[in-house]
Amino acid sequence: MPYKITNGKIESLTYTADEVMKKIKDDGIKFIDLQFTGLFGRFHHTTMDSKMLKIDDFTDGLPKVDGSSIRGFTEIYESDLLIRPDPSTYATIPWITTPTARLICDILAGGSKPEVFPRDPRGIARRADDYAKAQGYDTSYWGPEVEFFVFNKLEVDTLTPSRGQSYKITSQEAPWSTDSVGYALPLKGGYLPSAPSDTLMEYRNDCVEVLTNNFGIVCDAHHHEVATAGQCEIDIRFDTLVNAADSAQSYKHIVKNIAKKHGMVATMMPKPIAMDNGSGMHVNVSLWNKGENLFYDESDDYAEMSQTARYFGGGIMAHAHALAAIVAPTTNSYRRLVPGYEAPVYVAWSNGNRSAIIRIPAHYRGSKFAKMKRIEFRAPDPSCNPYVAFAAIMAAGLDGIKNKKEIGDPVNENIFRMTPQARRERGITELPASLKEACEELENDNEFLKPVFDSETVEKIVEQGRKEHNEVTLRPHPHEFSIYADV
Repeated sequence: MPYKITNGKIESLTYTADEVMKKIKDDGIKFIDLQFTGLFGRFHHTTMDSKMLKIDDFTDGLPKVDGSSIRGFTEIYESDLLIRPDPSTYATIPWITTPTARLICDILAGGSKPEVFPRDPRGIARRADDYAKAQGYDTSYWGPEVEFFVFNKLEVDTLTPSRGQSYKITSQEAPWSTDSVGYALPLKGGYLPSAPSDTLMEYRNDCVEVLTNNFGIVCDAHHHEVATAGQCEIDIRFDTLVNAADSAQSYKHIVKNIAKKHGMVATMMPKPIAMDNGSGMHVNVSLWNKGENLFYDESDDYAEMSQTARYFGGGIMAHAHALAAIVAPTTNSYRRLVPGYEAPVYVAWSNGNRSAIIRIPAHYRGSKFAKMKRIEFRAPDPSCNPYVAFAAIMAAGLDGIKNKKEIGDPVNENIFRMTPQARRERGITELPASLKEACEELENDNEFLKPVFDSETVEKIVEQGRKEHNEVTLRPHPHEFSIYADV
């Protein structure tokens, strides 16, 4: 759902199908870009002449998708799918010369009575939202903090894997750059530097302009993150589950296209730079009913955190190992999830400890700030599919509430510096060390997902994760040559 800001006040813009048809004429739109998300998070699109869009298409859908060509969707014998545009997602695309608007689409299985395709990520997110409402929570709010890298150039050679593979990152602000003009950022030295060391302020300004003015995605602030070589974060406002996932997916699409406009390349790869911090996508969540934040309890001296919030967090921690396959779904995710780089490796919680997977932000206290009480889940990264990730987190949290899973005692020490024995004594476990391990965990622990996910969707996620793990494992790593070539 898009928003606009008038005199500092945020107002929602809920377009109907009739209003979108009128806006297409008023805005002089020539083409409609119909966008949808695959099961594994890739944005797809097909474009049509705006004159061909009919009002009934918002109800009946359009026969535009061969599901067998979208990874994780259908087999070749059941390939015909429909896409149904959602009028509330109308936005104009400024980087395309010909006047073009986009509409995010739901995916439908064809037939006499088309229904939402069970592996449509947006449909999965909507089922999670409906499931929460059925449990008595009329609203949930989600605030993803998406980090990413912007490089001046990225060169990858994988065409001849038997001969060798390589990649090269060019960034004018990196310590290895020959064009840093004396203002290079060291590894782990990129947090909130001023210009000229921060070379990307104008780029981020452009992103915010497009996010806010064209797509109605409200941005709070933007800044350079900890890593060198162009790590960025643009903070977007919290929203309801499906809307927040729409915004996160649109965000990733926008920052990549604005980077291309600037002659650069943006990547959501969690750990592109060796020995430096990776990119996370911390997910903030709270449950509400009748305008009341059910995660807030002023009588809790430690974190002003309600029992509902504790059970919700307990559910996330109980299923954290299985959730990893969904919220950290790439082999590269597990190069980020290692000790020493601010990534949360350990299954623990605290009101301020950034080495735990769950943090309860403690910037403010008191009933005045009750609406800000939330759980921050720090394991997800930007390579995940936000629709599927939010749905899985919701399912885990609601399972925690349903089964009264205790979150346990908080851990206020730096877990990275604790001895293995001390961690064992505190019952602190580690997240999976690889995508293969995460998929094994998900295969063994997925009962909590069943109110939201069908079994075939989970099987597809496990199957794809194992496939990608094997693709990487079968190929020699360049660094192996430096340590093993002379054995």
